[in-house]
Amino acid sequence: MVTSPPKPRTLWPHAIVAVFVLFAGYIGFMVQQAMRTTVDLVSPDYYQQELAFQQRMETVARTAALPAPVELRYDAAARLLTLQLPADMRGQRIQGQIHFFRPSNQRLDFTLPLQPGADLQQHLSTARMRPGLWRVRMDFTADKHNYFVEEKIILHP
Repeated sequence: MVTSPPKPRTLWPHAIVAVFVLFAGYIGFMVQQAMRTTVDLVSPDYYQQELAFQQRMETVARTAALPAPVELRYDAAARLLTLQLPADMRGQRIQGQIHFFRPSNQRLDFTLPLQPGADLQQHLSTARMRPGLWRVRMDFTADKHNYFVEEKIILHP
C-alpha cells in the first residue's frame, strides 16, 4: 500500500481572513470614535456673529472705495510709524482706535486712540515695540461712516 505524503498546509487563507477581520475592526473603532467626538462648528450666537461679519465686510468695502487709501508707513531708521488718512477726510470729525496685534505673543498686544493732526497724520514711535511681525488694525469713524484697515508690518531691530 503506497501512501502519498501529506499535503503541506498553507496559511494564506487564514492570513487573508485575519487581515479582513482586523481591517473591519479598525474601521468599526474609527466610526465609534467619530460618533463620540463633538464638533461645535456653530457658535450659540451664530446669527449675531454673521451680522457683525457682514457689517465688517461693508466697512472694508467702504474703506476700499475711498478716493485715496489709508496709508501706513514705517521708517526703520527713525523707528517711527506714520498713519496718513485721505485728504477727503479733512474737516470731518475722526475718532477711532489703532490695535497692534503680535501673533507670536498675545501679551504684547495693545491699543492706542486714533488722533490724527490737522494734516491727517499720526506719528507713533515704535521704540518700545519688539522687532518682528505685527498686525495693525484701524477701526475709525469719520462723518458717521465706519472704516476699517488692516495691515501687516515688520519691525526691524
